[in-house]
Amino acid sequence: MLKSVAEVMTRDPITVKTETPLRDTIKIMAEKGISGLPVVDDIGKLIGIISETDLMWQQAGVTPPAYFMIFDSVIYLKNPLEYERELHKALGQTVGEVMSKKPITISPEKPLREAAKILRDKKIHRLPVVNDSEEIVGILSLSDIIRDMAQSQSE
Repeated sequence: MLKSVAEVMTRDPITVKTETPLRDTIKIMAEKGISGLPVVDDIGKLIGIISETDLMWQQAGVTPPAYFMIFDSVIYLKNPLEYERELHKALGQTVGEVMSKKPITISPEKPLREAAKILRDKKIHRLPVVNDSEEIVGILSLSDIIRDMAQSQSE
């Protein structure tokens, strides 16, 4: 029998809000050994996700985009809007300034196989699990799937 996402996901995940200071978020992630957290609004609706990758901009900084000039024109070799977004993440102080918006999600009744395929194909480490109202009900991480695989093999 195929397992569903609900059977393997972590229920009631720790969440943060857009106004949560980054220092508090970093502390939670480090203490709990979590690589990412769902970001919710006041009613528990998922609005983003903050991950270790989002936080690395704080430490690594950003490199201005390469450009060259022809006459009085500047031609960027990389999208300057991308640089602006990266700079904003590097200087951000709250979750809302640094989080990734519109994360890929999955519903709890979907087959685990479908979730695993999304994680593999999109090269992401976690999938927020949301109900029909877009409220977070769980999170499915690569670790959850590996744990389930190990448990299934020992049965």
